[in-house]
Amino acid sequence: MPRPIITLTTDFGDRDHFVGTMKGVILRILPTAQIVDICHQVTPFEIAEAGFVVAQAYRFFPPRTVHVVVVDPGVGTMRRPILVEAAGQYFVGPDNGVFSMIYAREKHKVRHITAERYFLKPVSDTFHGRDIFAPVAAHLRKGIPPSRFGKLIQDYLRSDFFKPVRTGKRYWTGRVLKVDRFGNLITNLTLEDVPDLAFRPFRITVGARVVDRMVRTFAEAEPGELVVIPGSSGFLEIAMNQQSASEYLKCGVGAPVEVMIL
Repeated sequence: MPRPIITLTTDFGDRDHFVGTMKGVILRILPTAQIVDICHQVTPFEIAEAGFVVAQAYRFFPPRTVHVVVVDPGVGTMRRPILVEAAGQYFVGPDNGVFSMIYAREKHKVRHITAERYFLKPVSDTFHGRDIFAPVAAHLRKGIPPSRFGKLIQDYLRSDFFKPVRTGKRYWTGRVLKVDRFGNLITNLTLEDVPDLAFRPFRITVGARVVDRMVRTFAEAEPGELVVIPGSSGFLEIAMNQQSASEYLKCGVGAPVEVMIL
């Protein structure tokens, strides 16, 4: 039998005990679990970045995988813990819009997790990853039906962080969703959003700089040249060949991106 898979995506980093503790909780409940770390370097509190990260990864996992996402600046408040069923998989995390890209892509059902018998006790006001999300994920993958965790809801939070805004006939405003390991700025813009980018002159303003050239591969750009490239995620990236565009532009997650078609 294949081992049950549970993935983790957090902003906890790797300096503290948080991620290891969550894994311990999962393994005590489900010793056969295969735990996959998608990312623990999400920019602290950046819900949109976490949503982007998990949306890039889930499609490549087997059915019944449970994805736990803990980027949760509202931990301990009235925000709800939720369980999402979509694409034959499960998503467990806070009701703060982090699963909005999943909602937009897939048919889904959302449950408010209220079955406290599956929580660790006492429940901390500051570490729901340990006390709610990790044990729920483990019990779910162990075989507890989703319906046992809580009732279906319709008023869950949805966000449009992944959609650029058209501000004029030839103008769009987007944002940086993520900075990858190489310093590439992954935006929320796609060629479907702005198809004219592929065959008309354009100006993309990021920070204090303008980008006006698109390439298909990094090697098409001169070393140190600032370009835009359609990335593997399907979103446009502001990049430099063999250098960090983020460092050069002094821009990070959330930075505005202005597009003008000439």
